[in-house]
Amino acid sequence: MKTPEILFLCTGNSCRSILAEVTFNALAGPAMHAISAGSHPTGYVHPRALALLQSEGFSTEGLYSKSWDDLPGTPDIVITVCASAAGETCPAYLGSAIRAHWGVEDPAKATGSEAEIEAAFTTAYQILRRRIEAFLALPWTQWEKSGGVALQAELARIGEQ
Repeated sequence: MKTPEILFLCTGNSCRSILAEVTFNALAGPAMHAISAGSHPTGYVHPRALALLQSEGFSTEGLYSKSWDDLPGTPDIVITVCASAAGETCPAYLGSAIRAHWGVEDPAKATGSEAEIEAAFTTAYQILRRRIEAFLALPWTQWEKSGGVALQAELARIGEQ
């Protein structure tokens, strides 16, 4: 059986999608694989995102901000993590992939004190981790039989949590 490929997609691929990629891969093990990308990558991974991942015990080696144009293949599932409530434009991804939207405010745009900025990163990470854990708890054999329709609905439900 093919390993399902999950793409976490954002505009800049410097923070939220990177947090999701690393967290997903650490929690999923070899059964699934995630990658992240952006429609307009910033060219760097936000230092606070790297520090947060390292504090969680995750490796950050080899992480970089990448374009969706450079993906090795077409993913099975695409999850956008832009916060539509903040007026961001989420990239549209063409292809037959199952799609879901898990909007999260961009901590890279947080302002205020050091503590407030740090709290924005922690909140974004906690939201993404909770959603990833719910995703990984899904009964995969059931979803494979549905042709993706039920899975897409379930991923949308998770994105509202």
